[in-house]
Amino acid sequence: MKHILVVEDEEIIRTALHKLLAHNGYGVEQAESVQDAIDNYQFEEFDLIISDLRLPGRPGTDLIELAINQPVLIMTSYASLRSAVDSMKMGAIDYIAKPFDHDEMLIAVSQILEKHASKPDLEDKETNTTELADISQINDIIYGQCQAMEKVFNLIAKVAPTDTTVLIQGESGTGKELAARALHQFSKRDKKPIICVNCAAIPETLIESELFGHEKGAFTGAASARNGLIEAADGGTLFLDEIGELPLEAQARLLRVLQEGEIRRVGSTQSLKVDVRLIAATHRNLRALSKTGEFREDLYYRLNVMQLKLPPLRDREEDILGLAKLLLNIASKKLGKTDLSLSPCAMKLIQEHDWPGNVREMENAIERSIILSEDGMITAELLDIETDLDEYTIPKGMFSSSPAKPKPVRDKPKDLSLEDYFQHFVLEHQDQMSETELAQKLGISRKSLWERRQRLGIPRKKGD
Repeated sequence: MKHILVVEDEEIIRTALHKLLAHNGYGVEQAESVQDAIDNYQFEEFDLIISDLRLPGRPGTDLIELAINQPVLIMTSYASLRSAVDSMKMGAIDYIAKPFDHDEMLIAVSQILEKHASKPDLEDKETNTTELADISQINDIIYGQCQAMEKVFNLIAKVAPTDTTVLIQGESGTGKELAARALHQFSKRDKKPIICVNCAAIPETLIESELFGHEKGAFTGAASARNGLIEAADGGTLFLDEIGELPLEAQARLLRVLQEGEIRRVGSTQSLKVDVRLIAATHRNLRALSKTGEFREDLYYRLNVMQLKLPPLRDREEDILGLAKLLLNIASKKLGKTDLSLSPCAMKLIQEHDWPGNVREMENAIERSIILSEDGMITAELLDIETDLDEYTIPKGMFSSSPAKPKPVRDKPKDLSLEDYFQHFVLEHQDQMSETELAQKLGISRKSLWERRQRLGIPRKKGD
């Protein structure tokens, strides 16, 4: 049995975490503060220490030095997320943002314990940094038995121990972030953080500040200097998801990071040296974008040193049923249900469906069916897989903020589905509106706008 120490000053969170871990077979002890932990426990007795970042008396990061041979998982509120990233630079094994769901915590704990148990001594690792990663271990992170995935695993095994820049390509939901984490985990940088950034989810006006940091007074609202996410990844790995959405100005700055290994904070005249390994991902054709001027050609060639292509689920016929059973097992444990199985009709439907949303779509369908299941059998009806878009009639004026009528679209059908309306509206107005204005008119967030663009394959028109 693995033993875990929970250091948290809020009794409700401490007790809930104790019950969660104990229920899943871990031995758990509690402490209210760093000093309480020092007074009552020997840190070498534990396989993992989970601590809040902000504690009375001394911060949770003090445990990193006090328990030098044990991994420390830092919990933090969203507001202090950047402090948690800094704590990883101090030696924390990982961080998790509060509020977290139970499954997220259990997955983090399981991965840390497995990784720590199989970690070779430092001397052994330093003499074997060029060894290939074990393909079977990669399969623990990314499931796959088909020939296409075997090629992916072999390439990860060869590339992971190097510092080579990798460009991961694949449709939404194919596991690009999992591939990036595998590349990091089997690299010589695995003791340092991997910082994951979704370039499309950050407003264009803030992305340079988020990536490169800024100095005090660099712009309105910059009340103090702040490190950027690239700086936070120093010594580790920077994963830029949806890099095709990165503005041209930020692309120029990123090119300098790759060429010179240095960054310059917004508003600063001084450059800072950084040592990061860059992994980028996209579902778009960067080569085509570079030809139209939407993506810097020199940056494309810098990124495209090693290309890793993840196949869509519809091209992995041998994996589909096995993956479904694996996801069923994971989700049933997460939801506290056991002895679930797929009916023959459900397995047939799973194998015949195209899965346009790939693994993420399958995961959602299976979790939904588990929740609705009453007799332990997952049927085709419970999976409720969408084969066609559900049609809805759009009420007149539903999205309009004024009596003015939108410009008519030639040959536009009278009754549109929500997806059809979205596509018509975006294509018609994106040349005149910013992303923020489009989102406001549609009554959705910028993140939702980006996700729908991605799902429907509508390219984003960037401003000059």
